[in-house]
Amino acid sequence: MFDQSQHPGNNALKILFVCLGNICRSPSAEGVFRQKLEQAGLSDRVEVDSAGTHAYHVGSPPDDRAAAAASRRGIDLSGLRGRQVSPDDFEYYDYILAMDRDNLADLLAMSPAEHQHKIRLFLDFAGAGTGPEVPDPYYGGSDGFERVLDMLEQASDGLVLVLKNQLAA
Repeated sequence: MFDQSQHPGNNALKILFVCLGNICRSPSAEGVFRQKLEQAGLSDRVEVDSAGTHAYHVGSPPDDRAAAAASRRGIDLSGLRGRQVSPDDFEYYDYILAMDRDNLADLLAMSPAEHQHKIRLFLDFAGAGTGPEVPDPYYGGSDGFERVLDMLEQASDGLVLVLKNQLAA
């Protein structure tokens, strides 16, 4: 979850990553993307958070397997806690990025029409070869979490390029 003490400023671009319960894919995306922003020197210009379309895990830390896989790549998810998408998110965020088509459909159903242009699949930024969706690794083995991180890193690289161009304009 976004820490208000680290707010990069009112002119920052605001990104929200969304999955079902906000304990695997979206907090992993938040962690990966924060690392990519640091590496690109953009962390002071982009605000990042994650949420779930459902309230299954509100207040819970990321899944232990997701946290362990991220930690092996130097990404700390320990400070994140699950939250559910709120109606205010649709106005506040510039990009609302779903991990899969089901969550994309849920977001579009929840969103006021004037904000639906902000909602996309995160893997739209990954380029060729990844497929359209980040698969849910929750019911699989640890290799699924590694595969998800690979996909999130690829999409994060693409999104960083888009944001660099947008911030330079």
